[in-house]
Amino acid sequence: MSDKPLKILLTNDDGIHAPGLEVLEEIASELSDDIWVVAPDTEQSGASHSLTLHLPLRLREFGEKRFSVLGTPTDCVMMGVKHIVENYGDRRPFDLVLSGVNRGGNIADDVTYSGTVAGAMEGTVLGIPSIALSQSYAWEEERPYIPWECARKFGAPIIRHLLRQGWPAHVLMNVNFPDFRGGVMPQVEITRQGARDESLTRIEHRLDTRGGDYFWLGFEKIRSDPPTGTDLRAIYDGRISITPLHLNLTEQSTLTDLQSSLADLHLEDVN
Repeated sequence: MSDKPLKILLTNDDGIHAPGLEVLEEIASELSDDIWVVAPDTEQSGASHSLTLHLPLRLREFGEKRFSVLGTPTDCVMMGVKHIVENYGDRRPFDLVLSGVNRGGNIADDVTYSGTVAGAMEGTVLGIPSIALSQSYAWEEERPYIPWECARKFGAPIIRHLLRQGWPAHVLMNVNFPDFRGGVMPQVEITRQGARDESLTRIEHRLDTRGGDYFWLGFEKIRSDPPTGTDLRAIYDGRISITPLHLNLTEQSTLTDLQSSLADLHLEDVN
């Protein structure tokens, strides 16, 4: 490791002005003073690991080491690593990508939709250790309070521990903080990705002021009963969840079964 401080790239999917990004900057400032922000110009929740290929990317500078991109979180990380670092100041590569802190958890199936996770995913693709951070909240409340203090208090210590431990290339860390508002110190659990009940998703059909149809996607506010060891269960039980996610989506046991069963397959013999 260089004697120089960590060079950290921050991004998110809630936009350059999101409160969670401010929290992430506070977390990062406990780790280094070489912090760069490249975040979407507009809300990009649910953007997943998408690239903007058919529209130009617009880059805006908000001050030293602070930029927005009119694009997705993936675009932002690409721009930060491949353009901004080459054209603004120190060209030394980034040592760490932090994405978040997301308003709401990114657990279970959420990780496949999440722009927050995608920001860390792109950092991993580009060979940089990357961590996604999300703050869960009590969505049963009519006007939910976002307990940013949980991520703010425990974010830097967890990142330090993960960096000391290290993890393989092609793996990103997905950290979710529970709705913690003081009291008993939350435990940390290393978890696997859970799965939501399909019935928890909904499509609302509405009418605009001219009588036209439109539709709104969302989740039912119903708690499932996830198994022990999953990210869902950890968050439901008030624990900090850390899930290692792999970029390679190949399911190894099915791959092995198919290789065995199809080893002697000849297409001319198939009806």
